[in-house]
Amino acid sequence: MRARQSMTFPAFQRAALRALAALTMLLATSVRSNFVYDDDPFQPVTQDETVAVGGVVTLTCSVKENDNSSLQWSNTAQQTLYFGEKRALRDNRIQLVKSTGTELIITISDVQLSDDGEYTCSIFTMPVRTARATVTVLGVPGKPVITGFEDAVQEGGKVTLTCTSSGSKPPAKLHWYRDQEEIQGRPDVVESNPDEPTYTVTSELTLTVTRNDNNALIACAVDHPSIANGDKRTEQPLSVLFSPSVLIHPESDLPREGEKFFLQCVGNGNPEPTAFVWRRKDGELPPLAKVDGAFLRFESLNKSDNGVYECQADNGIGMGDVTHTLLVQEAGVKSADPTAMTTSPGVDHAVIGGVVAVIVFIMLCLLIVLGRYLIRHKGTYLTHEAKGSDDAPDADTAIINAEGGHSGVDDKKEYFI
Repeated sequence: MRARQSMTFPAFQRAALRALAALTMLLATSVRSNFVYDDDPFQPVTQDETVAVGGVVTLTCSVKENDNSSLQWSNTAQQTLYFGEKRALRDNRIQLVKSTGTELIITISDVQLSDDGEYTCSIFTMPVRTARATVTVLGVPGKPVITGFEDAVQEGGKVTLTCTSSGSKPPAKLHWYRDQEEIQGRPDVVESNPDEPTYTVTSELTLTVTRNDNNALIACAVDHPSIANGDKRTEQPLSVLFSPSVLIHPESDLPREGEKFFLQCVGNGNPEPTAFVWRRKDGELPPLAKVDGAFLRFESLNKSDNGVYECQADNGIGMGDVTHTLLVQEAGVKSADPTAMTTSPGVDHAVIGGVVAVIVFIMLCLLIVLGRYLIRHKGTYLTHEAKGSDDAPDADTAIINAEGGHSGVDDKKEYFI
């Protein structure tokens, strides 16, 4: 009795053993099924597809062999789309591309988010064999919208910009740019859209602005796999208010006595300055100097106009000022600019003297060469002339001999008339 009891398992242990056996058989069946799937020539083969909303997706189902059974495509709701060559669902977006005994290809155009899901290809053999293809439909994000540019911001202040893009699936990513340089904003905030499987993405950017940021282009760009060519972006210029920086432009760098003349005050600010004040550092403005807005005009310059003049420009945000020293030249002086291109008499004399010396040297060389040439030929003539006159008994004979010797060996060829 004890031995029999020792061989008897409690009820819960028997249940566990049966479950283990069932799991073992299931695993064996699964392995055998995979083995058949890999080697089964009638098993349909499909592939997953990804398409953006509004695009076209192609579904292909194929088998290695066929026993005259038909291939069939079904949608996510298990509605038959095509059974071989026969259309089963009246949807003009779905078209047949190819139907043979071993292949069935269809297309779905103008894809919508509702087309997302698993599609089934079946072949009605014994048993029926199936394969699934997952169609992932991408929601295309809308063009980003930037807010926060409504009011200009003063130099040194902070501005917070918000970029929003809606309709993406999966959620898009947002990037900020200043001109062409990427800058970091806060992490994206993703929210699900009601009544549709898409998302709205928001990002914020906070900047402390300077006058160099005025008119800088701030861009928000959307990055998403549904956007084939680059990204979608929106650009907005920053408007920064700042006090003016001021320069004075004289009409001429060499003002002369008796001439008309003006100084122009140029202010660079946002907004542009509209109020200008002219002062003279060492006293009152000259009687003939008139203030004309940004211009200080002189009707007739005089030495007494010399001095330091100051212009102050105001644009409502702040003021800027600058000074300019006016030096009036005498009427008879052509150039008082030390950097002007001038030619002094000393330089002229030195150049002329050098040229004359070169010419004299060349002439001396020519005279020496010519003199040597003449002397050489003169000696030859005298030598020939004296030849034969030394041995003559009298003067007449010497002259005759000299004339004969001058002709040399060719005296027989000379004729005199």
